[in-house]
Amino acid sequence: MNQLTELFAPNLNNYIILCSILFTIGVVGVLIRKNIIIIFMSVELMLNAINLLLTAFSVHHGDSSGQVFVFFIMAVAAAEITVGLAILVMIYRNTGSVSIDSLRNLKW
Repeated sequence: MNQLTELFAPNLNNYIILCSILFTIGVVGVLIRKNIIIIFMSVELMLNAINLLLTAFSVHHGDSSGQVFVFFIMAVAAAEITVGLAILVMIYRNTGSVSIDSLRNLKW
């Protein structure tokens, strides 16, 4: 049983690969999608990929400073999404849509 758990135990390379895949999915979502909500979700996915990687490096090196950074990143992400959703509500009230294309009408 011990050999089986050692065989499937994740190492640092697995975390790096997983976080790279998640971050890439987030970047593609920001660049391709036109819905603001999907773009916010993609940004959150990128932040969570970075948080996971910081936590993995923190555990790997036996230092808790990475986990402290994760705490601050999560606090900033919560504030960012709060302000972003408030802006989204105002855009929806003015245009009736949450598409990026509708923002062209808001030029001054």
